[in-house]
Amino acid sequence: MEFRRILGLPPYVFATMNDLKAAARHDGKDIIDLGFGNPDLPSPDVAVEKLAEAVHNPRNHRYSASRGIPKIRQAIADLYLRKFDVAIDPDTEVVTTIGAKEGLSHLMWVLVGPGDTALVPSPSYPIHIYAPLFAGADVRHVRLDGSGDATNDPPGESFFDNLMEAWESAWPKPRVIVLSFPHNPTTECVDLAWMTRIVEFAREHDIVLVHDFAYADIAFDGYRPPSILEVPGAKEVAVELYTMTKSFSMAGWRVGFMVGNAEIVQALTKLKSYLDYGTFQPIQIAAIVAMNEAPDYPKYINECYQSRRDALCDGMNRIGWEITPPRGTMFVWAPIPEPYKEMGSLEFSKYLLSEADVATSPGVGFGPGGDGHVRFALIENEQRTGQAIRNMRKALTRLN
Repeated sequence: MEFRRILGLPPYVFATMNDLKAAARHDGKDIIDLGFGNPDLPSPDVAVEKLAEAVHNPRNHRYSASRGIPKIRQAIADLYLRKFDVAIDPDTEVVTTIGAKEGLSHLMWVLVGPGDTALVPSPSYPIHIYAPLFAGADVRHVRLDGSGDATNDPPGESFFDNLMEAWESAWPKPRVIVLSFPHNPTTECVDLAWMTRIVEFAREHDIVLVHDFAYADIAFDGYRPPSILEVPGAKEVAVELYTMTKSFSMAGWRVGFMVGNAEIVQALTKLKSYLDYGTFQPIQIAAIVAMNEAPDYPKYINECYQSRRDALCDGMNRIGWEITPPRGTMFVWAPIPEPYKEMGSLEFSKYLLSEADVATSPGVGFGPGGDGHVRFALIENEQRTGQAIRNMRKALTRLN
């Protein structure tokens, strides 16, 4: 039997690592898992308590609305006004999504199809690459070096130049540019001036900008990630995906939003009305309470990730694995040390797992351009991170 839509999918290298982790644990090894970016911090107490209350109300067991109930759309509009000073119309400029991955995937169904082209950063979070492909479009990979390479260019400058070059050489001209800053996996960050330049370019050339803002609240050292909607005129060409997964540590709840251009929001709303009945209503009610009654919770989450980032990066630098601490995301994008570079990211990740009991994500899993790196997720506390450093010091003998 032929499954045509998934024929072009490469082997999922993360599944390979998961199998190896499971086998190692079965053999009794204590694996320190810094691979999968699965938040371990608890969700806000007020959300958990509200969920427990709401789920006991049988009225909430019925179908919900695929676009999200009115109060949750109002809550995200209030959050954007409070945090970014961006006015959002909750009736026309917001649709609730079942997490950012679902929202992005179905968004591509309404934006592109066979014969269309999308520009996507490379390396990139896998769904950014494959969502346009699932919709039948061609993807042009645009090199994004990221902070792991520590160039002297201003943040995002080389990526902007690469975007311009890709636009000039592409035919047909791309309809969509996928962006995500702070960026997973490279941790690259940009400022509002950069966002302004890309919005101006998109308005001039009639391109849709899709900004996945998953790490809106995970930033360090005084950096504040800008919303693309802060740029005047951005709503003419841009939509943004905001999620409670990282900001409020509500990963399994699957609560996301797409905000911005009203025409695009309504297009996705129409499609979703045929596909789902939205997130379980008690979860929506609990998410409303989290946004309205725990607005400072992302600061607590951020402080935890910063402490873990410092523990990991300081420790890696001490053992001779030179790392530039990221300014955003819950990851560290680490160039493979020169003595081990020839192994490639998958074999190097396997080596760290077998010799140091430390699991990472191989960069090759993030598409072209990622193979010279591995990604660490900040999902273990400082004590476990310290143990990972000690294990890696013993295993990486060529650094000593």
